[in-house]
Amino acid sequence: MRRSDAFLTFTVALLGLLGASFADAVRGVGAAQQSLAAKADMVEQLGLTDLVLFTEARYTRHPSQADLHSAFQDHPFAMDHFPSGSLLPPPIWKGRP
Repeated sequence: MRRSDAFLTFTVALLGLLGASFADAVRGVGAAQQSLAAKADMVEQLGLTDLVLFTEARYTRHPSQADLHSAFQDHPFAMDHFPSGSLLPPPIWKGRP
C-alpha cells in the first residue's frame, strides 16, 4: 500500500466520523426537546434571571444586566483581572453618546 492510499483511507475514515458526529447531534437535539421544555417551565415558575456564564466578575455573570463601568472599577485604563473578560465583549451601550 502506498502512503497516499493510507492517507486517503485515513481521510475517508475521519470524514465518516465527522458525519457520524453530525448525525448524533441531530438525534440528540430531538431527544432533548422535552427536557428543554421542562427546564423552560421551571425557569418561568421560579422567575430566574439570565444564564450565568462565568463566576468571576459581576460584569461577566449576567451580560444583559451589566453596567457600563463595572469592568473599569479601578480606573478606565485598568487591566482586566479575570480571564473571562477577554472572552466576553463589553456590553453595548444603548444610550446617548
